[in-house]
Amino acid sequence: MNAADRIGRKTVHLLSGAVDTAVMIAIMLLIAVGCYAIWDSNKVYHAADAAHYEIYKPTAVNEGKTLDELRAINPDVFGWITVYGTNIDYPLVQSENNMTYVNADAEGRYSLAGSIFLDSHSSRDFSDFNSMIHGHNMEKQAMFGEIGNFHENDYFDERRYGTLYYDGQEHGMEFFAFLHTDAYDGAIYRFNISERESKEAYLELIRSMEINSRDVRVTADDRIVLLSTCSEMTTNGRDLLVAKLTDNIPGDPFITEEPVKTFHAPRVDEIPDMLSHVPYWAWIVTAAAPALLILLLIITKRNKKRYGGKHAYETRGMR
Repeated sequence: MNAADRIGRKTVHLLSGAVDTAVMIAIMLLIAVGCYAIWDSNKVYHAADAAHYEIYKPTAVNEGKTLDELRAINPDVFGWITVYGTNIDYPLVQSENNMTYVNADAEGRYSLAGSIFLDSHSSRDFSDFNSMIHGHNMEKQAMFGEIGNFHENDYFDERRYGTLYYDGQEHGMEFFAFLHTDAYDGAIYRFNISERESKEAYLELIRSMEINSRDVRVTADDRIVLLSTCSEMTTNGRDLLVAKLTDNIPGDPFITEEPVKTFHAPRVDEIPDMLSHVPYWAWIVTAAAPALLILLLIITKRNKKRYGGKHAYETRGMR
């Protein structure tokens, strides 16, 4: 073998090694980015989980004392909202503008999940004819992620009631309409309606836009609450669940005795909920496994090229 051949082979080996190294670095970077994305996503959803605030929920037993503790952390906390049959069970906050709690949790810390907040144009004592409550539409049944489900007839029919806690008392909500609009609908996102004719016109507008509804008597003498969230149906779309505010506290039909745990094969519709409870480290391992396998194959291939295998080794030894 002449000098030119040796230089050529050496150059090829160097370039091959450089390419392998670059591929390995790229794979490791992709693994790192993927792992961070999974960790960050789980962190966001953990912050949005209603269970995170469960200790603060006011009840007849503690008379809101734990909610006072949350108020001590963040004075913008003033109430609590619960929608029976869903995971909507959160503290209510309100600030001087509607941007604060888009990216802040109920404890006032930065959070992409935001909070469930009362529109800055609405009164905290819900004395207005119509009050607007906002929340993010999130996956994993977090925040107002289940509002869009009320588009389905059965889902709407089975979930009629909820509660609002404010001014030290619990009040009932009876949902009578679900509708879809866009973020710039000034007729729906209207506040300070005081004249009776305007109230009646507003109710007629809601009835004209209903996708789902039930026969509940609502008049200009009542107070209504609209739960608003982003919709996946249209660009800038909004889904709204509308309730009549009452002084009667409805019972929660979804509260049952703890069932006896028996094994059963999961249904297809149960799989997403089961996957949502998989710890994030398991997702990281699952995501990294294929990349690590590819990396191992590259290293193995590189070593074979470098040492030429057993036969080549023996041949070189005979030279």
